[in-house]
Order: sequence, then structure tokens, then C-alpha cells
Amino acid sequence: MSLPKLLQLASPTLPVGAYSYSQGLEAAIEAGVVTDAASAQSWIGDVLEHSVASMEAPLLSRMIERPDARWNDLFLASRETAELRAETVQMGYSLANLLRSLGIDSLELDEISFPMAFAHAVRHWGIDPRQALVAYLWAWLENQVMAAVKAVPLGQTDAQKMLLALGTGLEAIAERAAALPEDEFANYTPRLGILSSLHETQYSRLFRS
Repeated sequence: MSLPKLLQLASPTLPVGAYSYSQGLEAAIEAGVVTDAASAQSWIGDVLEHSVASMEAPLLSRMIERPDARWNDLFLASRETAELRAETVQMGYSLANLLRSLGIDSLELDEISFPMAFAHAVRHWGIDPRQALVAYLWAWLENQVMAAVKAVPLGQTDAQKMLLALGTGLEAIAERAAALPEDEFANYTPRLGILSSLHETQYSRLFRS
């Protein structure tokens, strides 16, 4: 496995625009659901468990192991709101463009989700699938925590405590996601869907989702 390439792919400096999205967290802050470090950790942990771990991560695992356009279509269909769908399409487009500039052939898809583009890079660079899945989960978690630092706001020590608390479970999530049967994929986060919809018309905001 190429560890430097995996770190590059999961780096917050990857120019795909991840920093500009909160994935509904900003709307949760506006609604008073998230007000401090404890409630931020609870919110991020719930989204991780009930959406990312049970839908996004299992799909990414399949995308890496058995590339098929239907996995991409299923992920796009699982995005509950226009903002969440636009986010993954924009990030997927940006990553696909970056990969082309790095010598990786394009995927023949009209719309490429971010996990599909990520999986494409993992396969091309020969990165271990399980380690890639953990790195993807870490990048998601880090982006959520950094969004909380900006929007709640929180201090850097709170952020590191949150990353340590939630990050310890990522390997287990990756194991579970890789083994999850397709008929058990689930994305049941109604509050996230409602708040993400409200964010589309939120008067003042820092993030695009």
C-alpha cells in the first residue's frame, strides 16, 4: 500500500471544496440542536452511526471492490436534499478533475459522487481497501469537527477531544461496513434531512450545505 498516496487522498488540503460544506451541521446549530462541544459530538456521532456507517461507508466499500455505476446511482439517490446531492456531485467532479491532472483516467459517468471518485483513486493507486475506508471516514469526521469549530464555535482542544472520542470507533465502522449485506444498507436520518432542507433558505450561513 502507498501510505503517502492514501494520506494525500484523505488530506484536508485536497482541493475538492470539502471545507465549504457542513452537511447539515450549520442548520443544526441555527436550530439550537447543537450549542456546545457535547451536543456537537452527539450530532456528529449520530450522523456517523445512522448515515455514514450504514450507507456511505458500505457503498464506498463496494465501489472500491466491485466498481459499478449502480453504486454511484444508489448513493446519489440516498441524498435527502438538493444541497446534500449537489455537495457530493460537486466534490466528485472536482476530485475527478484533479485525478485527471494526476494521470488517472476519467470515469464514464454523467454525475460522479465523491465516494465514487475516491474509490477510483484507491483502485488506481493500489491502496488497501480497508485502510482507504478508515481514511475516508477520518476525513469526513475531521471536516465535521472543523465545521463545528467555526460555526458553534469551539476551541481547538474541544475539537481534538471530539476527534479522539469519535475516531477510536472508525476501524470498527469500516469492518462492519465492508461486511454489511446490501439489503441492510440504511440512511435513516429524518432530522438531518429536515434541517438540511431548512438550510437551503437559511438567511445567514457560512457553509454551502
